[in-house]
Amino acid sequence: MPGDPAVFIDRDGTLNEEAGYINHPRRLRLLPRSAEAIRRLNRSGLKAVMVTNQSGVARGYFSEEVLHAVNEALVSQLKAEGASLDGLYVCVHHPTVGEPPYRAVCDCRKPEPGLLRRAASDLGLDLSRSWMIGDKMSDVVTARRAGSRAILVLTGYGLGEWEYRRSGWPTDPDHVAEDLLEAVEWILARRGQ
Repeated sequence: MPGDPAVFIDRDGTLNEEAGYINHPRRLRLLPRSAEAIRRLNRSGLKAVMVTNQSGVARGYFSEEVLHAVNEALVSQLKAEGASLDGLYVCVHHPTVGEPPYRAVCDCRKPEPGLLRRAASDLGLDLSRSWMIGDKMSDVVTARRAGSRAILVLTGYGLGEWEYRRSGWPTDPDHVAEDLLEAVEWILARRGQ
């Protein structure tokens, strides 16, 4: 039996403001239309799943406990606006920095598709019917490697990535959107096509 479609969403620069390595819950700020985007996904029945690289743990910039507190702040801010994520998947590794077990070549650090595959297994999702939304080329490549479609948002690093770096990209996104809400609206308008 095929699984459900989902929308995978990058964290920093896509759901919340890009602020470098977010090392305290008070530094996390949702982007203005993110909660509305997640509410629309919640109402549509599409799963909303956050997938994020957080190599700040491997780099020693913050602990896993701080990372959990920051993600709890994200969940709490969304909940206060009537929105909820169906899953949060995080890669804390870096291939060349830090100490084991955090210094590791893994299958979960984007652009590898491990986080999407793990979520698909846990939540019963069909990656071929799913989307990945993010602000970096690595998010687009992650989607392709997972067999999903990709949308680049122009928030966070997206505008610079799209205007100055796309000539070197191995693949293009299916769509470029101003922000997460516009990306979600684009998906919902094409659902079932």
